[in-house]
This record gives sequence, structure tokens and C-alpha cells, in this order.
Amino acid sequence: MTFEPTSFNGNGTKHKFERPSLLAVGILIWLGSELMFFSGLFAAYFNIRAHAAVWPPPGTKLDLVQASIFTVVLLASSPTMQKAVWEIEKGNRTSARRWLIVSFILGLAFVINQGVEWVSLTTRPGTNAYGSLFFLMTGLHGLHVILGLVAMLFLLGRMRGMSGDPGELSVFQGVSYYWHFVDIMWIGLFSCLFLLKTG
Repeated sequence: MTFEPTSFNGNGTKHKFERPSLLAVGILIWLGSELMFFSGLFAAYFNIRAHAAVWPPPGTKLDLVQASIFTVVLLASSPTMQKAVWEIEKGNRTSARRWLIVSFILGLAFVINQGVEWVSLTTRPGTNAYGSLFFLMTGLHGLHVILGLVAMLFLLGRMRGMSGDPGELSVFQGVSYYWHFVDIMWIGLFSCLFLLKTG
């Protein structure tokens, strides 16, 4: 005998609760550990920054305008990714693919810009503490973005057929959770590395 939780709405009809998939729950637990990982990076950053009279150190030249533009580009990929999820939930596979491709292009543009930024930045990892933190934090975040892009390619490959398999929606939702997490983490990193200044 199985028990399926139900509730009654205002007109007396039953509403069946849908349990989250095990994949979604697993991804959320994993993202919790990723949150702790990035929290350690933020803690190290603020600890080192607290002992500096001037931050970033003199001679550090950052292109705030370029970084801001590509921050908007990355953050724009979050609603497009969510739109893809909504479309796949409604069974609109063609539309979902389109929105997923848009999200992929936006994420790829962000990664390419980060590579250009790494090459053009005068501060290097061995220049000072800020340089080490900048390359470490943006590098690890960039790696997470690349993993998200690989996951999107996997999804696109999985969606080549006319009809999806039973687990496709759960995978789609799981990738979207991860992508939203990556975007949120960048807001914190961007604020720390580009906006918070002293001296």
C-alpha cells in the first residue's frame, strides 16, 4: 500500500503533490557543498583584504566597464535558461532547444571574455595577494561555468530526437539549478573583486 500526499483546494477537488526527483535533490545537496567551498574563498579574500591599507594594491588596473558588460551577459543567461526549463516542462522541445542555445552562447561569451581579461591584466598571480586571489577565484568560477557549458552540450545532444525520455526533464532541471548557482556566485565574486575598494 502506497501513500500519496494530497490536499483539497477551494472547490473540493484533490491536488496531488509532485515529489522532487532524486537527481534534483542530489544536485541541490551537491550545490550546498559547492556553496561551502566558495564561502571558504570569500573568507580568505576578506581576511587578506582586512590587513591591506589600500585595496586593490596600487598599480592594479581593472576594466570595470568590460567586466560589468559581461557580468550582465552572464546574468542574462539565467532567465534564458529558466525559459528553456519552462518550455521543456510544457513539451515545447524546439523552443527549449533554442533557449538553451541562447544560454550556451551567453555563457561562452563570458568565458571568452574572462580569457581575454586574464591575458590583458597587468597584475599576475605572483604580483601580490590581490593577483593571487583574482586568478584563483575567477579561475575556479570559470571552471564551473565551463562545466555548465559542457552540461548544456550534453542536454542538446540528448534532445536531438523528436520525443524525450522520461528522465530528460529531471536532467534539464538539474542543469538549470547548477547554472543559476554559478550566476549567483559570480555576483559575489564580481562585487568583491571589482567593486569593493579601500584607500
